[in-house]
Amino acid sequence: MTEMNLTRVGELAGAVLDEVDRAVVGKREALRLVLSGILAGGHVLLEDFPGLGKTLAARSFAQALGLDFKRAQFTPDLLPGDITGSFIYDQRSADFEFRPGPLFAGLLLADEINRTPPKTQSALLEAMQEKQVTVEGRTFPLPRPFHVLATANPVEYEGTYPLPEAQLDRFLMRISFGYPTLDQEWQILANRMTRQREEQELDPVVDAEQLLAMQAAVEATVVDESVGRYCVALAAATRTHGDVLMGASPRGALGLLLCSRAYAVIDGRDYVTPEDVKAVAVPVLAHRITVKPELWMGNASGSGVVESLLRTVTAPSAREHLGSDPAAG
Repeated sequence: MTEMNLTRVGELAGAVLDEVDRAVVGKREALRLVLSGILAGGHVLLEDFPGLGKTLAARSFAQALGLDFKRAQFTPDLLPGDITGSFIYDQRSADFEFRPGPLFAGLLLADEINRTPPKTQSALLEAMQEKQVTVEGRTFPLPRPFHVLATANPVEYEGTYPLPEAQLDRFLMRISFGYPTLDQEWQILANRMTRQREEQELDPVVDAEQLLAMQAAVEATVVDESVGRYCVALAAATRTHGDVLMGASPRGALGLLLCSRAYAVIDGRDYVTPEDVKAVAVPVLAHRITVKPELWMGNASGSGVVESLLRTVTAPSAREHLGSDPAAG
């Protein structure tokens, strides 16, 4: 695998965002968060109302990152074998051969993942965690890199199923795009008229091997102990918050660490600051929090809990988190 320094990773990450920006208008910060999740080696859940660019963003990232792209439309009658693949009898060889499903891709778009029953949702768990699938007792490794970008509509929508907590926890981040401004919405229309076709084709900025090199390089990002302990403090504080039934596990603290490193590299730095942690805290922690049921009617949410903790949990000072950084002086 090609080695890559962090400066080069930051340059390529910026180029990837510029390319995706051509298709997904006005969502640079949300796109940066998605790319942070990918560079951190994880999977990302895009949860928002229909028509806000979730599917377009997933397809655009696959094109810009040079990844083999497959799409699975999650429906109420989708079976686990429809996404993992299955053994098919081959009459010519008089034997069963494995026909891989859409999971065998560099980037899988799991579209409307919460419109399929929990049994099929759970079929993704092994793939997302172990990067492999097991069918009829045989295990098949998935390609590297392998990432799931799943889209979901709010659970209030008819025909949706809540995602199991175990599966939610496998998503490194949950991100919402929100509605565009009026100027951004007009730009979407103007872009469509300019290209005179529905499809938006993007140029690959990197390929799969370069993406793996970028992910490996992110591991060299410097994280001072004070910043690492800040990640731990935020995750631990979710477990004692008055509105919370179940807080984030240590996997949440690890997610903060991993995503804040990638976020810093995209910003052109080789060290993490508390501001990087704050920037990724809601996407990383909110979906790992279960709010007390009696508070649902009061619009209590995991996002609200994390935002309140960012105001109350003390972040390390600049002197603390830059103390070990040779460039700080």
